[in-house]
Amino acid sequence: MTVRFSGIIPPLVTPLLGRDDLDCVGLERLIHHVIDGGVHGIFLLGTTGEAPSLSYRLRREFIDRATKIVANRIPVLVGITDTSFVESVQLANHAAAAGADAVVLSTPYYFPAGQTELTGYLQNLVSELPLPLVLYNMPSLTKVWFEIETLEKLAAIPQIIGVKDSSGDMGYFEKLLQLKKIRPDWSIMIGPEAKLPAAMHLGGDGGVAGGANVFPQLFVKCYEACVSCDPARINELQIAIDAFQQVYDVGKYASKYIKATKCCLSILGICDDFMAEPFHRFLPPERAKVESVLKSLLSPLTSI
Repeated sequence: MTVRFSGIIPPLVTPLLGRDDLDCVGLERLIHHVIDGGVHGIFLLGTTGEAPSLSYRLRREFIDRATKIVANRIPVLVGITDTSFVESVQLANHAAAAGADAVVLSTPYYFPAGQTELTGYLQNLVSELPLPLVLYNMPSLTKVWFEIETLEKLAAIPQIIGVKDSSGDMGYFEKLLQLKKIRPDWSIMIGPEAKLPAAMHLGGDGGVAGGANVFPQLFVKCYEACVSCDPARINELQIAIDAFQQVYDVGKYASKYIKATKCCLSILGICDDFMAEPFHRFLPPERAKVESVLKSLLSPLTSI
């Protein structure tokens, strides 16, 4: 496998107009928005994309429309995480037929797998996949880590090309980077967006930053400052990224991150903020708080 990813790859929200109704106009605006912002790829059907809450029909429509809009301008990664082995394979096949560049897989959720089971699952799954695979460590939602010892074993599989880590544990991330001694071709990306500079300092390849849906240039510029080793610039951009994190403090529960991101995009006129059930969009009081944060940032960000 020669595929390697780096830079800023937003986990794209899935714009919706209803329960099983894609916001196609909003999707086109969103993709143009992030590409114009300089992102280095997009990740469809991740956590921010509400993938587990979407019908299989809608997931396929989303892949088809998004890849057509992207039109090979940047790489497209597609999440195939599922409780069903067969559904993961079928979605990967659909992604390949649509022109995606890679697939992304977290640990199966609901039934927590042991590490031996997880290793066997990956070995069996990879042989069925038509595209390179990026592993996605998301223990807060799947209840299972990709433990370092397990990844050392999985590194023997050429089709696995990297890891996205959303654990937020920088000690784990540092250990993850040591796997480059075995697989120097692996892409190691950080999930929590505010940790991007710290991850890059340790040797990471970039970030899968949800906030890049809203302010792609902010995160792209931060990545570029990290690559060029410009401490003053990194500090300036870190302050702006930290200020943006206030939107995630508005709501409650795990859904607040997706709600806040979609709310921002709705306020900016990019796409609708309808949420896949059981979640719902922010009510007017919460929306007003998000809008206040955005207004405080829009002017300063134009000068960064």
